[in-house]
Amino acid sequence: MNTASSLPPGPWMVLGLMSGTSADGVDAVLARVDPTGFREGSPFLELAGHLHEPYPPALRETVMAAANDNLRPGALCVLQRDLGEHHARAACQLVDSLGLKPHLASLHGQTVQHHPARGATLQLADPYVLAEKLQCPVVWDLRRRDMALGGQGAPLVPLTELWLHGRREPWIALNLGGIANATVWDGSRVRAWDLGPAMTLLDLAATLWLGRPYDPGGATATGFVEESLLEAWLAHPHFRIPPPKSTGREVFGAAWLDAERRGLEHLPLPSRLGTLAAFTAEACARELRAWAPPLPAGTPILLSGGGALHGRVRKELAGRLPGFRIQDDLQFPSGAREAVSWALLGAASAAGVPGNLAEVTGASAAAVLGSWVPG
Repeated sequence: MNTASSLPPGPWMVLGLMSGTSADGVDAVLARVDPTGFREGSPFLELAGHLHEPYPPALRETVMAAANDNLRPGALCVLQRDLGEHHARAACQLVDSLGLKPHLASLHGQTVQHHPARGATLQLADPYVLAEKLQCPVVWDLRRRDMALGGQGAPLVPLTELWLHGRREPWIALNLGGIANATVWDGSRVRAWDLGPAMTLLDLAATLWLGRPYDPGGATATGFVEESLLEAWLAHPHFRIPPPKSTGREVFGAAWLDAERRGLEHLPLPSRLGTLAAFTAEACARELRAWAPPLPAGTPILLSGGGALHGRVRKELAGRLPGFRIQDDLQFPSGAREAVSWALLGAASAAGVPGNLAEVTGASAAAVLGSWVPG
């Protein structure tokens, strides 16, 4: 395993690559990180640049087939390479545009399967392609060490949220990617878990009924909420399980929407999407009410991810979470936050610093995460 001994003293330029559950492409960031800052809890120095590289339609279609368990092993093997090439192109485009060379890269890969109850997860993107293109070491596969220790392998961003937001005042960081996850800091302890669906179901519905991969701004989700459907959906077992817990498309994905499609299609299209938006918001609200500690009035909820741009989801959140200040997380450009988190987790691995919080994931211990490919 590569460690800080093979890198300069610092600061390091760290490339972070994140492909989220929404499977719309890859976000690449280049961040300057102080490896000595992990001791004080403030390793992040600055964001040098960010780039989003969407998946071509054929690649996204194959990713979705893998996520829906409809890909044969041979095609899965080729997808690993194709995703590696796509990530490497995004990385090279970013570093070339900035004229900077990274000291290391941290690769999340594209999650195509996640089964925490079985201790199994699969993120695809060939790290060797990235190492050859960038000529720097690559840390990847950061989730499975936590799972080997009995953890969920997710969420891993809470520690990075503490490094980025600090510990002075209470806050909630709510990421609305494909799946909604929250990190809650009450001033003394951090809690984090996957709340439920964020944009997975809304994007699948847009593909099905609008003929496009998403509904920009939630412009079509303007109808009434079908409360009987909402209550039935919220009876799902996921919402009765206390943290630690994680979820994914295997639970809230194409199979879920297919099972609920008949109940939705009697509604006008704006109400189908409006009800799904309310599901995202109410799932978040109920999860926070059920499992978050008491927080002072006016505690900020810092939104990030694609769902932060969805007007109906934001409106529903505001109505269902009175007493909180719902606001955009403006620390980074839209889409960059999780890639910055992954850059920090890669740097932590290089510095020999644990990247998981055992009390969050349910692991038996904190551990240094990831496998390394030399540059």
